Amino acid sequence: MKNIKYTLLLFIGMGLGISANQSAEAQVTEGTFQAAGSPANPKVEVSWNKYYNYQGISDITAELAEAHPNLIKRESIGKSYQGRDLWLLTVTNFNEGDADRKPAMYIDGNIHSNEIQGTEVSLYTAWYLAEMYGKNEFITQLLDEKTFYIAPTINPDGRENFFDAPNTASSPRSGMKPIDNDLDGEVNEDGYDDLNGDGSITMMRRKNPRGQFVEHPDYPEFMQRVGPDEFGEYELLGYEGIDNDGDGDVNEDGEGYYDPNRDWGWKWQPDYIQGGAHKYPFSLPENRAVMEFVMDHPNIAAAQSYHNSGGMILRGPGAAEDVDTYNRSDIQVYDALGEMGERLIPGYNYWVVYDDLYTVFGGELDWFYGSRGAFTFTNELWASFEMFNEESRGRFSADTYEFNKHLLFNDALTEWETVDHPQYGEIEVGGTKKNFGRAHPGFLLEQMAHRNMAFTIYHAYHTPNLVIDEISEKDLGGGLKEVTAVITNTRMIPTHASQDLKYKITRPNYISIDGARVEAGMIVTNRDRNETVEQKNNPEKIAVDNIPGMDSVTVRWIVSGGNNYTFTVDSEKGGLVSKRK
Repeated sequence: MKNIKYTLLLFIGMGLGISANQSAEAQVTEGTFQAAGSPANPKVEVSWNKYYNYQGISDITAELAEAHPNLIKRESIGKSYQGRDLWLLTVTNFNEGDADRKPAMYIDGNIHSNEIQGTEVSLYTAWYLAEMYGKNEFITQLLDEKTFYIAPTINPDGRENFFDAPNTASSPRSGMKPIDNDLDGEVNEDGYDDLNGDGSITMMRRKNPRGQFVEHPDYPEFMQRVGPDEFGEYELLGYEGIDNDGDGDVNEDGEGYYDPNRDWGWKWQPDYIQGGAHKYPFSLPENRAVMEFVMDHPNIAAAQSYHNSGGMILRGPGAAEDVDTYNRSDIQVYDALGEMGERLIPGYNYWVVYDDLYTVFGGELDWFYGSRGAFTFTNELWASFEMFNEESRGRFSADTYEFNKHLLFNDALTEWETVDHPQYGEIEVGGTKKNFGRAHPGFLLEQMAHRNMAFTIYHAYHTPNLVIDEISEKDLGGGLKEVTAVITNTRMIPTHASQDLKYKITRPNYISIDGARVEAGMIVTNRDRNETVEQKNNPEKIAVDNIPGMDSVTVRWIVSGGNNYTFTVDSEKGGLVSKRK
């Protein structure tokens, strides 16, 4: 963990496009002026101020793969419950090494149906990397060295339902596998009802001289609770809906409910302990497809999932019971990454799930780190800070309505409208639409996508980068030579997280020599005192458990014959590196 501050500063400079090889002259093309940090004349034109349905996602991913065949490959890694392909983009320079042998970053979004903007951030990342390759020195080098596996949505069924059906900003959270929520033998028989036909599920209110709410004096759409010693003018009746199944309850059995982010096979608990857990770990086809892909790609050293909302950069553990999983050296890496994230994304907080938020068992975040040893974050997109670039009083405070009035011109609001309800009589329906409160307004979407992408790129940059740093040779006489090699990891993330070492998730790093007869091989534990640990079996291929971040390991061979050697470092998460001497 040496020279971390230097590396951070180096990255910032490179990320800003500062390069001795780049011209300071402005580029003017086709009547436009190139904005700093944005692709000039992209091959695939995408508008980043809107959200895309499944067909739009399919079209964009296909166009990117067609336009950039040497940088993007598209594949389906499985099917959703309703039969939609789960698209995954592999983004790297395919002309520079094997994509599956480079240190890799996995990215996904939209595991929860209504948490939609993670898809756009994921798509933006693939688009930006491909369109900037060859135009920006840092991005070009990044794709030469690294691989990105990007799954824009891992819940396409729920996403389509959120788009097409009347919903709140928070529904549906699950996928579309039918569940009998009220245990009456039927599924999805009493969901929301769009009483005013505006395409969103808003709130119901009824006039009541002994109610607990009044209209806000400046924003009448906003219902404000009165004090404990006074009566209001309205009572709130919940989200729009009627009693469809005649059991006396409203909206008690809609789509779902299970939580796809409680289905992962690390510290999983059943539903009676962890609400939202389904039958057993990976009982959902979408999560199982992701798991199988990740298991087949041990080069994944880091991962990122995108959720909403709250403006958070989260790391595990999800539960206090799992706190010992994260050791000090790994936390040091997490902290360096997370603290940079707070700088790159103003208004976001770097937090620990169980300590700063709530308890989660069976979360994707914990599975990636606990079961695969991949340094993983979850970003909760959309912070109330983004409304006025200042701390807000809350997601549904008067600030929300002021933002809607002055920056969205009331476009995110349905005004109160009188409706005759079969149970409640004359009521009023209105409030914020489903496209506001969790999802970014269009004019903020691209900025959010770029900042979150920049954090993920910074994370990916710090996956292992192995260099055969030093080779020395010493004549021992009698035809024997001592050959020493130093292998350095120039980034923060080690080749093996503590979990990886503890459970032997991935094999050791192999450091080998070719071109001479190897009589003995060893790891040098103290070079100054000439202390070594010999590897008696297969000495030409030395197994090294870990190459720490910003640190080196030293290996040595006693050889006979030969003068031209080839050294190879073979690491599942650190890649494949060779050097001749």
